[in-house]
This record gives sequence, structure tokens and C-alpha cells, in this order.
Amino acid sequence: MRTRTTRQWLEPLEPAGVPVGPINNLAQVFEDPQVQARGMKVEAPHPLAGDVPMVASPMKLSRTPVEHRTAPPTLGQHTGEVLTGLLGFTEHEIAQLREQGVL
Repeated sequence: MRTRTTRQWLEPLEPAGVPVGPINNLAQVFEDPQVQARGMKVEAPHPLAGDVPMVASPMKLSRTPVEHRTAPPTLGQHTGEVLTGLLGFTEHEIAQLREQGVL
């Protein structure tokens, strides 16, 4: 596979009816004309990384468009909220988990 470029592999295989496509890195994905035409790249401010490029939702709804408000959370950013709000842990139980190295 390394002996040829992506284009050199695609040119004979596509006309032969072989289901084939390139494997793109993120830069190549966001350079694709279809991705650009559909507005599939959005950016959100991140507390550690500045503006973070993200893939937009593929759903394009005219009356209720998808809003991209936040970047992905940092590691552990919502741990306390999940443990207390969703799972019912007490602050004391969470402190114990931290002391034990679980969190």
C-alpha cells in the first residue's frame, strides 16, 4: 500500500466498481469541498486549548438548527456533577473515592 499514493490507488479501483475511499486526516477532512459546503466545521472556546475545531452536526434543521455551544469537557470536569446529581453520591463519598485513587 505504501508504494503508491492515495490517488494512484483510487484511479484504477473506482472505475472497476471497487467500493473504495481515502482515509483522511483531520486537515484533509476539513479541506474537502463537500465538508466546507455543508458547514461541517465549527469552533468552540476551550478553557485549556483556546478555540477548538469540531465536527458540526450533520443534521441541518431549518426551524431548529443545532447549536454548538461548548467545546468537549476537560478530563473530570463534570465528575462531581455526575456523581452527586445523577448517581446520588455525597461529598464525603466522593472525597473517599479521591483518597482511594479511584478519581
